[in-house]
Amino acid sequence: MTAVQFYHLLTSPLDRALPKLLEKAYGAGFRVLLVTSSEEHAEHLNQLLWTYNQDSFLPHGSAKDGHGESQPIFISTTSESPNNARVLVITDGSTPENAESFERILDMFDGNNAEALAKARQRWVLYKNNGHSVTYMRQTESGGWEQKAVA
Repeated sequence: MTAVQFYHLLTSPLDRALPKLLEKAYGAGFRVLLVTSSEEHAEHLNQLLWTYNQDSFLPHGSAKDGHGESQPIFISTTSESPNNARVLVITDGSTPENAESFERILDMFDGNNAEALAKARQRWVLYKNNGHSVTYMRQTESGGWEQKAVA
């Protein structure tokens, strides 16, 4: 059973919230697969992770960089994991066919977008019906996270 955590972005955008979650996952010793919707967005996130904080370092790369198997954080447009990631971070609202391949899935969505919110609810039901544990994390005013529901 995979633990799926939904991260409802309300007060800060993905570009600010994502690096903090990746720091936690990497700091806990997890290899991470970061999935996004397009090669352009993957490149944007690749650059973001180099520049978001001059005092931090998150080792990462994408297919464009090569050597996926050696990347602690691998950025991709698919849920195929060349780095044998245990954590999958989804930023594009997709649902991986290989969810059970991961120990954890972090599903980040824009809570200020009604369509993104509705689709996140659909994914919640799908994961729950497939036997995964699901948790709902709501962003606080300060940009932190508060657990609101578990199923």
